[in-house]
Amino acid sequence: MSTVTTAQPPVRPRRRIAVLDALRGLTLLSMIAYHTCWDLVYLFGMDWDWYRGTGAYIWQQSICWTFILLSGFCWSMGKRPLRRGLTVFACGWVVTLVTVVFMPEEQIWFGVLTLIGACMLLLIPLERVLRHVPAGVGLAAAAALFALLRNVNRGTFGFESLVLGSVPEGLYRDLFTAWLGFPGPGFSSTDYFSLVPWLFLFLAGYFLRRLLDRPLERLDPDVLRCPPLCALGRWSLPVYMLHQPVVYGVLLAGAALLRG
Repeated sequence: MSTVTTAQPPVRPRRRIAVLDALRGLTLLSMIAYHTCWDLVYLFGMDWDWYRGTGAYIWQQSICWTFILLSGFCWSMGKRPLRRGLTVFACGWVVTLVTVVFMPEEQIWFGVLTLIGACMLLLIPLERVLRHVPAGVGLAAAAALFALLRNVNRGTFGFESLVLGSVPEGLYRDLFTAWLGFPGPGFSSTDYFSLVPWLFLFLAGYFLRRLLDRPLERLDPDVLRCPPLCALGRWSLPVYMLHQPVVYGVLLAGAALLRG
């Protein structure tokens, strides 16, 4: 009795792409610089009008957008998505716990790590459906939904200053609805990234990765390699978790030296 074997497609090895690590590392440096300025203005009382204006807002948004897009882009390139998602999600709640206990006036609820971890976990079941969506169609739909829902935290549909309508007020109730994107009365968070609209930016990264699948296969993984930035990018989660206490400690020591 003969057995029939079915040919299986070759498993493509996962490769670290240097330019992605370098971009992540560069964004981390930008984030550290931004948070250093934030500490100086809001914790050490520096009078800096520019930092409270549009320029600093664009700077902050560029950091967040890059991290979230990259996370979606790289989701399918890593191993053990469940473990990675749980780790990032848990780190987000560690940040919340630390700020609630030690910095109650600057509490962080549903920060960027909580968002990215949740997106990584949600994409595990969603990918069974999304894999059948053409990459270009998925990218366009995700980008459009992100743009349409960008302002839901403020109670409107639209993108930034473009207002297209109001979201029903009944959606804005409690802490759970705040996590979804509809913060209730009295909700406050120094770093706030709800599932809506940011899940759609994460999904845009996921579909962009699929759209660029063939060019990435032909790409030399060492192109644009910058060892310091790549090393920083490979350790992005520990760097994120440690940078604020380190920056604050350095600024505190510097302030003490200047005083005397």
